[in-house]
Amino acid sequence: MTTHLAAISPAKGRPFELEPRPTPKPGPDELLIAVKSVALNPADAIMRDQGLFISTYPTVIGFDMSGSVLEVGDNVPPSYQPGTRVAAYAASVWKSCDPDYGPFQERCLVPWQHAVPLPEGMSWNHAATLPVAVQVPLSAWDAMGIPRMGEDTAKITMGKREALLIWGASSSVGTMGVQTARLLRDNPNSSFAAVYATAGSANRSYVGSLGADRVFDYKDPQVVNAIISAAKGDGLVIRHCFLATGQLASCQAVLEAFLGEDHKGETAKIASAPVVPPDAMVMDGVETIFVMPSMLEEERLEQFRYWIGTWLKENLTKGTIRPSPELSVVGKGLGAINAGLDKLLRGVSCTKLVVEIAE
Repeated sequence: MTTHLAAISPAKGRPFELEPRPTPKPGPDELLIAVKSVALNPADAIMRDQGLFISTYPTVIGFDMSGSVLEVGDNVPPSYQPGTRVAAYAASVWKSCDPDYGPFQERCLVPWQHAVPLPEGMSWNHAATLPVAVQVPLSAWDAMGIPRMGEDTAKITMGKREALLIWGASSSVGTMGVQTARLLRDNPNSSFAAVYATAGSANRSYVGSLGADRVFDYKDPQVVNAIISAAKGDGLVIRHCFLATGQLASCQAVLEAFLGEDHKGETAKIASAPVVPPDAMVMDGVETIFVMPSMLEEERLEQFRYWIGTWLKENLTKGTIRPSPELSVVGKGLGAINAGLDKLLRGVSCTKLVVEIAE
């Protein structure tokens, strides 16, 4: 029996333990990946420490990975043959946290729809930062009903009169939110004329370099009024907000200011990456949507096929997006993941933490 090394989650609240486990065979529509790098996400720490999504232990968790395809199952397209370099978004959460699907190990199963072939020259480390960062804002635009590039936009009647707001734009998903919003702004058929963002003062210049037209300091006690004033001065309204991280109430306050008679009957929308608190304020005219892929497998696979396999592939090929934010390698080998998550919990700014699993 072939085995490989894994960072096992033995129980809720326990650090990972390194153990060998059997190497699985890919089923239909699946890839077996030799994991090269993993990027760390807040959800990884929550799963390790609080058992989020986990029903049975021991298991293997994680979300972001890059690696080389070792084996393929039936029905996998030719573009994912053995030897293909890919980045992938783990399917563990949708597989009841089956340990075969967690990337914190040397070998991992992934549905091919969750993976994207990498352009020549992209490093394993940069590739590992992409899947979650891309999926979250793209799913936010879908959840708010913003047309995808190339879709029929005949229903847009306002013209280019909107600013699209990204709150918490120096986080990983926030930086990619700015990049994807920039592409929406540049689409002549969209209603968006500008990208507004919030970030700490140290990161405002970087967020601007990704495509934000205006960047506001979220620590400014008058930030809500500053955003509202800027939009009105630009002749724009704000009716869509992606909350990457931060306070929901601040986003609600911004959108509430634009619920005027001119837009009676319409609903402003906030797509929230953080889980919406059960005691969150409910505001008339402002809908808050928790960003989460479909729990129905057929729908989820089609979503990921677009987000990762189509949109990400096309924009990497065209060079219209880049891995963001800057990465920091926190260690090499599976044994570095615990310390990496501890560092993440202590707080990082405009940085994506990566662990190199193999050369």
